[in-house]
Amino acid sequence: MELFHSTRSTDIQVTAKQAIRQGIADDGGLFVSDSLGERTLDVESLPGKSYQEIALEVLRLLLPDFSDDELRECIEGAYSSFKDEDVTPLKSLGMNYVLELFHGPTSAFKDVALQALPRFMAHTHVKEGEAQSQEELAEGKERVLILTATSGDTGKAALDGFADVDSTGIVVFYPAGQVSEVQRMQMITQSGQNVGVVAVHGNFDDAQSKVKAIFGDAALAADLEENAHTRLSSANSINVGRLVPQVVYYCAAYAQLLFTQEINFGDEVDFLVPTGNFGDILAGYYAKRLGLPVGKLVVASDKNNVLYDFLTTGVYDRNREFFTTISPSMDILISSNLERMLYYFSDGDTELISRLMNDLAETGRYEVPSGVMRKIREVFDCAWADEDQVRAAIRDCWDENGYVIDPHTACAYHALSVTEGTPTAPRVVLSTASPYKFPRAVLSALGVAAPESDFACMDALADLSGVPAPTALRSLEGQLPRFTDEIDVDEMPAYVRTMAAKFAGASGAAA
Repeated sequence: MELFHSTRSTDIQVTAKQAIRQGIADDGGLFVSDSLGERTLDVESLPGKSYQEIALEVLRLLLPDFSDDELRECIEGAYSSFKDEDVTPLKSLGMNYVLELFHGPTSAFKDVALQALPRFMAHTHVKEGEAQSQEELAEGKERVLILTATSGDTGKAALDGFADVDSTGIVVFYPAGQVSEVQRMQMITQSGQNVGVVAVHGNFDDAQSKVKAIFGDAALAADLEENAHTRLSSANSINVGRLVPQVVYYCAAYAQLLFTQEINFGDEVDFLVPTGNFGDILAGYYAKRLGLPVGKLVVASDKNNVLYDFLTTGVYDRNREFFTTISPSMDILISSNLERMLYYFSDGDTELISRLMNDLAETGRYEVPSGVMRKIREVFDCAWADEDQVRAAIRDCWDENGYVIDPHTACAYHALSVTEGTPTAPRVVLSTASPYKFPRAVLSALGVAAPESDFACMDALADLSGVPAPTALRSLEGQLPRFTDEIDVDEMPAYVRTMAAKFAGASGAAA
């Protein structure tokens, strides 16, 4: 059976189900499999298949200890709520293409993975009568508390996916004042008896770093297990179960291009990806390892361009000014999934990865050997856009194509004009969020005076574009917040302990 281990050590091997349930390795590393790419996808058979059928083909390669029946159940449940039958439709954008990833229930690409992850998680529970040991029996009875730091979109998508899931609670931390008003309203009005949302005084990196520290706190873990029969897990893309569903939409995009005869089998395709935490674009690399003919993967950053500087210099340095931009989901200086990419391009050198991550923790920077960087640059290209360039990209896309994009997608659209790509390869921009999640910024970029209310901004944008706002977003107006807590970063562990006890008590009362 294909096993997973930490990016920082091969000492402990776990199954895909165990990796998903645990979320992050005990040593702080991320779970990877050395078997990635040993079994490849039959790409030529994909055209004409539904998204769900393609998902089954991909996920059975990446999650081998899930049965086909389990995967089908997860896939059908995950994508039944998407508004487009293609799930992630591909549309022409002049000479290029846009892959729309925002047709899920929260209007962001995170839905593609976070509608699937809770369903994966449900199949990691050891069922009564199946336990082979006392440890497995205890594991089957314990609750899971999902901890997630969000820069904007992950929070709502995770809340929506895990709301009222049996034996599971979820707590989302978001940076106070650094998400859009629509994103904030989506989170603080979330229904469900097993959910918690709290604003953190600090930026996303502060919250994400503390969440990682909480995962590594052995004393807290023991306390939660003893007093709340609870273990921690993650819904961020550090969880391999969150990462692998994203591989599917690269394959689906290629299948759509083959089906419409825009390309021939074997032709390479470039993908331009807005990314902050590196999970979205890493999924494209996984697709390439599975045999998808991927040309260049272009990392598109906003003004927080730490990834651009890394890919051009080989030095990752988070010791820099942090900018709050109109693309808040990319306002990140510590890109967690870069660790997985470095593992694969260093040929599984766990000692190197441990040293680099230790350097990052102690000094805020690390330098990657030139030979590793040379291999990385053969696959990845990069670009970044400042605030004026983001606004110009939104305006240019509308003027040239009559198509409205959000500020994150605009970073990738800008990259079209400043990167060369693979000669003759079609270029696909990944559109990661509905423009209605950021209506004020989009209207301003289009030169339209923005009304005072973000909901009035939605109406104005709908009038301009002729495309109605998603009902789930427009209906947020007037809803009363359920969650108003604000805490300092150092208070996060105590908050987790309190929420674990609350969820355990509610679960016990329900039982």
